[in-house]
Amino acid sequence: MITKRIVLRFPKEMVDRAVVWRLAKDFNLEFNILKAEVSPAEEGILVLELKGKDDDYQRGVDYLKKSGVKIQLLSEDIVLDHQHCVDCGLCVALCPTQALRYDSESLQVEFFQEKCLACGICIGVCPYKAITISF
Repeated sequence: MITKRIVLRFPKEMVDRAVVWRLAKDFNLEFNILKAEVSPAEEGILVLELKGKDDDYQRGVDYLKKSGVKIQLLSEDIVLDHQHCVDCGLCVALCPTQALRYDSESLQVEFFQEKCLACGICIGVCPYKAITISF
């Protein structure tokens, strides 16, 4: 079994298609929608957690690519820039999944990408713009 968090970018012509339903029906993949930004006549962005057998996952990803959907791992979109971060901890206090934690030994904020939902709360609260999401 494999579990991955991915970002899907739909061209505006595809935002009204049942793409995620096909992942479940045709490729036996479980999905959890973590974030969605979809508007008519605009590019759609969908953050999913997909779970299933390795070969089913690969077949599902191949289907998406052939359909014109751009795919990348969620971890490629989120960055904590330690050069700008002053480890104030504002982001830690608001992170709903504890993807950001304060290490009491190093006195630094740590980022755990595998827990991140890309909700964006940390971006809005960081006064130093040390966290970015590049959807």
